[in-house]
Amino acid sequence: MNNLITNLQNRIFGLDVLRAIAILMVVSSHVLWIYPESDTILPSVLQLFGFWGVELFFVLSGFLIGSILYKMYVNDTFNFKAIRQFLKRRWFRTLPNYYLMLLVNIAIAGFIGYPIENVGPYFVFFQNFVCEAPTFFTESWSLSVEEFTYILVPLVLFLGTFKNGEKKSKYFLWFIFFLILFFIGTKIIFNFNHTNVNMSDWNSQVKSVVIYRVDAILIGILAAWFRFNFENFWKKNQIFFAFLGIGVFLFLLFGIAFFNLEIAQKPFFWNVIYLPLTSLGFVFFFPIFSEWKGSSSSLKQPIECISKISYSIYLLHYGIILQLMKHFVDTTVLSSMERHFFTLLYLLITFFLSYILYRFYEKPMMDLRDKK
Repeated sequence: MNNLITNLQNRIFGLDVLRAIAILMVVSSHVLWIYPESDTILPSVLQLFGFWGVELFFVLSGFLIGSILYKMYVNDTFNFKAIRQFLKRRWFRTLPNYYLMLLVNIAIAGFIGYPIENVGPYFVFFQNFVCEAPTFFTESWSLSVEEFTYILVPLVLFLGTFKNGEKKSKYFLWFIFFLILFFIGTKIIFNFNHTNVNMSDWNSQVKSVVIYRVDAILIGILAAWFRFNFENFWKKNQIFFAFLGIGVFLFLLFGIAFFNLEIAQKPFFWNVIYLPLTSLGFVFFFPIFSEWKGSSSSLKQPIECISKISYSIYLLHYGIILQLMKHFVDTTVLSSMERHFFTLLYLLITFFLSYILYRFYEKPMMDLRDKK
């Protein structure tokens, strides 16, 4: 297990690949704002990419923080000081960028005359805790899920454990498993009270609400536990797990229609099962990607770069860059060639500004946390 812990302290190329894939899927989905009237299958594919990208981020985040928390927990270093150190490192990673972009979004809303109400909850990540988030700074909904999980999981582990010993690994497993069941239970309660849900309602009232989504990150944490405790099985069955993942997504793509699982007919499947099943589908790919330690390919540096700046891309690309570009340029009157040029320009600006934000703000903040 010590070798695994050491590896997690260094960059794992396969996880960089997953992170790069996730952010590219999210960015590609928002290109639809430039091509809203397309009557091909492409809009549906890109919308699905946007959903999958965020879901992959959730599970990947859980896998990474789960590895950190598990190491702390089983090594008998899990005390209030350790939790404070964990939260400090997480918050230096996430909060400076978030609050800067929140202020920029507020300024842009004032500049373009976009109405915003009750912005206060955004400062404490409560904008979508129990209800759908407002349309302002829409990207922030997923960050509320992340931040709440950062606090909840260490707190539950700390309060629920009263002694050290060899059973701590099992305690960790049972606490995470219990939390997963709890948040699946919140979705069951939602389903009981909302029997007539359409896709729009599901998207805003289930998929994007904190109390229904924490299990996505917890499933990633559970995968981290599995990796540490069944290392040989994890490594030897990478291909098998990958095929399981492919099977899950083939079912989600084609099985829903085949088995008549549309939301109007089977709301329980969508409200309770669909999201955890998606998270599990991504987890099945983690054995093969987490063991992909390095690469000599010419794509190594671009992938690592996109992975490093992915958080800045996520915060900048839609509500700030694309919204401002759309404010100054009416893309509905552009020709097809002009829209292609506009899209290319949008992507270039996004990646350039995201690198600048990462290089001169995000990374210095992370360097500062390492000095404290």
